[in-house]
Amino acid sequence: MSDPAAPLYDPVSQQAKDTLFQAASYFGADDFDLIAKACDYAFIKHRGQTRQSGEPYITHPIAVATEVAKWKLDAKTVISALLHDVLEDTGTTKTELAHFFGGTVAEVVDGLSKLEKINFNNHIEHQAESFRKMVLAMVKDIRVLLVKLSDRLHNMRTLGSMRPDKRRRIARETIETYALLANRIGMNPVYRELQDLSFYNIHPHRYTVFQAALQRWQNEHQDVIEEIIRAFQLQLAACNIEAKIRVRHKNLYSLYNKMKSRHKRFREVCNLYGLRIIVRSPDDCYRALGALHALYKPRPGRFKDFIALPKGNGYQGLHTTLIGIKGVPIEVQIRTPAMDQTAEYGIASHWLYQNRTGEVRDTAILRTRQWLQNILALQEDSGNAIEFSEHIKVDLYQNEIYLFTPNGKILVLQRGSTPVDFAYAIHTDIGHSCVGAKVNGNPVPLRHRLHTGDTIEIITRKDSQPNPAWLSFVVSARARSSIRSRLKNMGREDAIMLGEKLLQQALQQLLPQRLLVSETVKNKYLADLQSKNIRFEDVLYDVGMGRLLPVAVAMQIAEIAGEKFGGKTKLSPIKISGSPVGNIHISTCCNPIPGDAIKAALIPEQGLIIHSDTCENLFRIPVENQLDADWEAIGKDGKFSTKISVMSQDQPGLLATLAGSIAAHNANIENVEMPPQPEGKGDFVEMRFGLSVTDTEQLNQILHDIQSIPQIMSAKRL
Repeated sequence: MSDPAAPLYDPVSQQAKDTLFQAASYFGADDFDLIAKACDYAFIKHRGQTRQSGEPYITHPIAVATEVAKWKLDAKTVISALLHDVLEDTGTTKTELAHFFGGTVAEVVDGLSKLEKINFNNHIEHQAESFRKMVLAMVKDIRVLLVKLSDRLHNMRTLGSMRPDKRRRIARETIETYALLANRIGMNPVYRELQDLSFYNIHPHRYTVFQAALQRWQNEHQDVIEEIIRAFQLQLAACNIEAKIRVRHKNLYSLYNKMKSRHKRFREVCNLYGLRIIVRSPDDCYRALGALHALYKPRPGRFKDFIALPKGNGYQGLHTTLIGIKGVPIEVQIRTPAMDQTAEYGIASHWLYQNRTGEVRDTAILRTRQWLQNILALQEDSGNAIEFSEHIKVDLYQNEIYLFTPNGKILVLQRGSTPVDFAYAIHTDIGHSCVGAKVNGNPVPLRHRLHTGDTIEIITRKDSQPNPAWLSFVVSARARSSIRSRLKNMGREDAIMLGEKLLQQALQQLLPQRLLVSETVKNKYLADLQSKNIRFEDVLYDVGMGRLLPVAVAMQIAEIAGEKFGGKTKLSPIKISGSPVGNIHISTCCNPIPGDAIKAALIPEQGLIIHSDTCENLFRIPVENQLDADWEAIGKDGKFSTKISVMSQDQPGLLATLAGSIAAHNANIENVEMPPQPEGKGDFVEMRFGLSVTDTEQLNQILHDIQSIPQIMSAKRL
């Protein structure tokens, strides 16, 4: 095909083209000519095609390219955006595309094109394979993702012409995947807009109500915001700190999520101000922090230093919350201009700063490369495209913690990670051979939950294999996929040997020695299996592969042996892994109540102890001695003990007010404590209540009502 002559655009398409050229005016003459050529090429290829709205189809790729140009990306990315649909929708070949625009553009566009449906059995499989193709192309060239995000952004802005059910389906996919991908590479404005657009298309009425309420709140508080900004400006100027102050606009979807998760009203989650301070240097960031802390009291426990410890996507800045005018909290973010660019554009700031050097840019690129390498590891360990897609989505839902190796290297993992997650984050082989761990120099169980600042030492053994029970507590997609991959590749004989070892450990905890070696018990169990047409080797194989919990099989054998736990009487029935057992107690260390996620720990001579599944003491119990449990089987009638902490401004009648709020929900106060207040808390006081409640729903209602009392700073469960 020869170089196409410049076509005649219709008025709508010409207007879109003019907007693109205005956004792309930062390019030199040669790059600009290539973009113009690509625009004409796309116009000819899509001629006659229309969008659902009736507009010429070419307006979509031009709009996608315009957004990319606004991000100041390179010419190849803008051209790829213009041509991103030609392979899929026009019959153009990859070879032809490479001939006219080069191999890089052809590869990016190919990575964005869906696979042919005829190769797959169903829509889910086709969708998963296409997603995997796009993600793996993104690993080779991050520009694939940047164009895809721009594509999804324009599609979400123009969903109005589609059926409501289709709009909701696309919006859910966007909020569950593409918004999180934008966040993962640090493109915060894209992340927030995709969230809000998804919220609008899933819950249009709620969105409209929230939008109106937020606008009213901003109008009502404009004078207060201006007063706070003036106070900030004067304080920073007095300290000789040059700064720009901007109001941070609230994200409707995040407000909606806070209302749901914290059981609060709109004005409660909206009742704070957000300001962003831009200063010249990292040193000025810390100086500005000190100046603002001298102006207003900082809220305890709300300071975060993302300059010393950047987020996983490379974000840097200082965050603090101040108690401002009339006790209203002010959330403050302090950044340099370079940090601000990275916060807004993420990995795209690589092109903004391509002719400069800087630690901020290097951090963003390094963190993104680490994440992309992790994706390659997930691909190698995933059995199929659907499993790979699920691993990617799990990996995106991370709330980060910062951990250290013994030699001081920082690893960023998701909240809830364990030493096993940490071991696999270092290297797959380290994870496979992990047998123990030390946190801050102290031995801990492998299911111990790690916290920011922990230093972890992994203990390995060459002949060790992953324990299938690890799958019940690891949280990272990399650890989960690596364990599953290793177990799948384990030979049947190895799996049987591992299953036998795990079962033997569980039996030793459960049965007296005389029954453990009893041929009568073994024969009874084998006869029971035979009556069900099950082979003992198959049971061991399923235990070794992680399909059966060893303690569940051990408990079945114990039943056949006719032994009761500790010789005590059953207290209540519990159904765990299909087997009813007895002797159940509620743990007093974590005080779980109905509605909490729980586990049952098998303790010799004591029976089953019910813990919250996040209880620190549970982490000290071998995984082989733990089972899933639920309140329906245990029985959840009656009252359960729990504790709450309330932080408030001290004033007369406070205790009576709190007691009345608790009594209004028919909960009993078992005790009240007032621990000594540390220095710096001023007029604040903490009260700790021991309560007797029926379930988490009642407790959440109590906390919600306490938090609505004006002088209360916080109310939380201990």
